Amino acid sequence: MDLRFIQPLLLSAVFLAAISAAATISPGSTLLASNTNQTWSSPSNIFSLHFLPSNPQTSPPSFYAAIVYSGGTPVIWSAGTVDSAGSLQFLSTGVLHLVNGSGSIVWDSGTSNRGVSSASLQDDGSLVLSNATSTVWSTFDHPTDTIVPSQNFTTGMVLRSGSYSFNLLSTGNLTLKWNDSTVYWNQGLNATVNASLASPVLGLQSIGLLQISDSNLKSPAVVAYSSDYAEAGDILRYLKLESDGNLRIYSSSRSSGSSTQRWAAVEDQCEVFAYCGNYGICSYNDSNPVCGCPSENFEMADPNDSRKGCKRKVDLEDCPGSATMLQLDHAQFLTYLPELSSEIFFIGISACRGNCLSSSSCLASTSLSDGTGQCYIKTSRFIGGYQSPALPSTSYVKVCGPVAPNPPASLEAGKKNRWRVPAWVVVLVVLGTILGLFAFEGGLWFWCCRNRTILGGLSAQYALLEYASGAPVQFSYKDLQRSTKGFKEKLGAGGFGAVYRGILANKTVVAVKQLEGIEQGEKQFRMEVATISSTHHLNLVRLIGFCSEGRHRLLVYEFMKNGSLDNFLFVTEEQSGKLLNWEYRFNIALGTARGITYLHEECRDCIVHCDIKPENILLDENYIAKVSDFGLAKLINPKDHRHRTLTSVRGTRGYLAPEWLANLPITSKSDVYSYGMVLLEIVSGRRNFDVLDDRNRKKFSNWAYEEFEKGNIRGIIDKRLNDQEIDMEQVKRAIQVSFWCIQEQPSQRPTMGKVVQMLEGITEMEKPPAPKSTTEGSVSGTSTYLSSNNASTFSAVAASPPGQSSSSSFQTSGVPSQTSGEFEIAE
Repeated sequence: MDLRFIQPLLLSAVFLAAISAAATISPGSTLLASNTNQTWSSPSNIFSLHFLPSNPQTSPPSFYAAIVYSGGTPVIWSAGTVDSAGSLQFLSTGVLHLVNGSGSIVWDSGTSNRGVSSASLQDDGSLVLSNATSTVWSTFDHPTDTIVPSQNFTTGMVLRSGSYSFNLLSTGNLTLKWNDSTVYWNQGLNATVNASLASPVLGLQSIGLLQISDSNLKSPAVVAYSSDYAEAGDILRYLKLESDGNLRIYSSSRSSGSSTQRWAAVEDQCEVFAYCGNYGICSYNDSNPVCGCPSENFEMADPNDSRKGCKRKVDLEDCPGSATMLQLDHAQFLTYLPELSSEIFFIGISACRGNCLSSSSCLASTSLSDGTGQCYIKTSRFIGGYQSPALPSTSYVKVCGPVAPNPPASLEAGKKNRWRVPAWVVVLVVLGTILGLFAFEGGLWFWCCRNRTILGGLSAQYALLEYASGAPVQFSYKDLQRSTKGFKEKLGAGGFGAVYRGILANKTVVAVKQLEGIEQGEKQFRMEVATISSTHHLNLVRLIGFCSEGRHRLLVYEFMKNGSLDNFLFVTEEQSGKLLNWEYRFNIALGTARGITYLHEECRDCIVHCDIKPENILLDENYIAKVSDFGLAKLINPKDHRHRTLTSVRGTRGYLAPEWLANLPITSKSDVYSYGMVLLEIVSGRRNFDVLDDRNRKKFSNWAYEEFEKGNIRGIIDKRLNDQEIDMEQVKRAIQVSFWCIQEQPSQRPTMGKVVQMLEGITEMEKPPAPKSTTEGSVSGTSTYLSSNNASTFSAVAASPPGQSSSSSFQTSGVPSQTSGEFEIAE
């Protein structure tokens, strides 16, 4: 036989044997705590089981057995802690147990004499003990504090971390408890879910979707989305109950060794019961929670760990008759079930204080000033507090007099750092500093004048580094003049100004928008630019930089190769090569909805776009939708900077919500209406304000709804797609969503987050009501400035279709600037 054929067969056999060895753990195998490099690995080395040193470290050293993701983070399952002579043993009896150096058993799998013949660590992270035919025991059925994709969490299971636990109830509710008794977080199913559950199962999808499944549910009920939901990459997303009592979704890139928080069950960490221990008061230092004591009548239970709580310096038993009430402003003692029902009283603030002082069982009280008239009389031995300027409540805690309030933080720092400096030293330092600054400034000016050309190159390189870091780059007006060749290549013009193609010094192609009508000063303009540049999402156009020089206000955006959506929806027969198939259209609709959802619900402050239309939906080289022109309404209308609703914004005819015309506040629901109109245009390929004979000259949305009621879905779809494959279920969902979005009453419209769920088919929809007609006007397609205090003038304008609207942003070169069909509404 030819050896050339035998050799590859032998190599294959060796390779398969190696995989089998990595995947299968034979009885008699042992891991030693003293050898943390010894591991049992999954077939693809995605997960490994080995010992890790305890954190924080102990003396003498201790170790725990853990299943760890590639790179060392996260730990997804762990057994108990042992000393350095301990080990994890897979015995011939089929039991897996963890023993100390003394031989005492710390933990075991409880599988003795159940026919277990092998163990294996799977690529999904589960450690499985099997007999000849099936799985006998799995870590997925016995979780510790973490759930990973492919793992089902049922009503009989519990996650634990210290004193905290997480459960799934038979009703579908998710609960977080302290000490297995106090329920401080309880989330039920969405109100739209109307079914009694048989055996609910909680699962985390690999794309970052936490959902509950049940045989009585037509589709899984979504509990939460991770903030990086559906983003691509070799990423492990996992749900973990932390030692601070919060339940979070994290994501970790393979081999990175680090994790990023993507969702938290309890948004305010200070609302986690017992986070700061008994009598501890939780507050915030900038954005981080910190623990302290109610007053100097208390001291830390453990000076090295502020989360261990506080204790009275003098016990109440040691001062009979001299107890008094310490007042804590803007503070609340956390009260949850089961204490909630027995500790609530409806009395005033004085009685709330006095009743506690006179009661021997009362230790503290909280009077809520939120209009409910409620008072919490705290009689339990464990009391945790929360103090914040935003809390409308006053609390009292019983102490032995006299009361010793905590000193202000600034005073404490002042006492520690108080020292005297001789006057002559101060004068000498000041004079020396001034002279040094003059000398440095003069030398710098001289050097800059001699090296102007060199500095220009360095400036460009610095701008490149700044852009790469994600910070907005500040350009000079001359830089942008040079980049755009004197603003020659115009891409389009919209309500906020003209857009030009440019090339930066680092060869990046950009779109430069010259803003018009800016009334803001330098400082406020920079603040708004910082807000816009801090928004980062796959479906939002990225702001690269800006120019604020004299009267010039310009924004520099990433360039979108395929221009705007209107160039693909409303194409002529000569442009048939630009026709988008249904798959592209649906992905664009979904991407646009996700981008707007981010602006409304995921930014620190809600950003209302005010001008959603196809011209403001741009497409990159892969036809991924990116929403543009967000955040610009505040730049044009600085009076509304402090308000969440806008009464003075710009919009485009055909996409204006009814509340614009009624002089009502503009909210995020106004964007929902505009999106609904765009969604209908994506399906039909027609302008919503076109008046055509084939629709009996009816308003587009009314005609479409009539066809929908007749069941003529295909009659609404773009006729140019008739010969293409179309997912009719997606089309029907998109049409129904559009009708819900364009309801006359804002309260009837869904949020954009709900829109995403409905488009994805996660949430079921009822039949939408018929959209009502709303009269809109135009002035022959030209931009109009209109006072919202003069609605009669607006409604009197004759209706006539405008010319083709232009892209308000960044199209490819060669696209002509056309007339805008926009209205500008101001106070």
